[in-house]
Amino acid sequence: MAITEFLHAAILVSDLEKSQRFYGQILGLNQVDRPLQFPGIWYQSGNFQIHLIQAQEVVGDRVNEDKWGRNRHLAFSVSNLEFYQKILTENNCKYQMSSSGRSALFIEDPDGNIIELNQQ
Repeated sequence: MAITEFLHAAILVSDLEKSQRFYGQILGLNQVDRPLQFPGIWYQSGNFQIHLIQAQEVVGDRVNEDKWGRNRHLAFSVSNLEFYQKILTENNCKYQMSSSGRSALFIEDPDGNIIELNQQ
């Protein structure tokens, strides 16, 4: 028996409206149907989904405040990192460039979950 595919990651969020703006409008992910009854939103990127689940409280687990990439995070490939830098700046989203010199940046969602955008 073998694991054949990575299907989704679930992220806890405290405010679905703020998270929907971040993931849908700022990052531009496609929202997809969600057949569940409890509060949440699903997004699709290629064959991968992100499941946002509303929680009463989201407890941060960041261990490195200086280098965001050394914390738990999700990573997405992008074709134009400068485009996202412009969008993030226009939306007053704080981000951190990768300290490795790669063409990548790290951003926080409204609950402090870290997302990497990597131009390969």
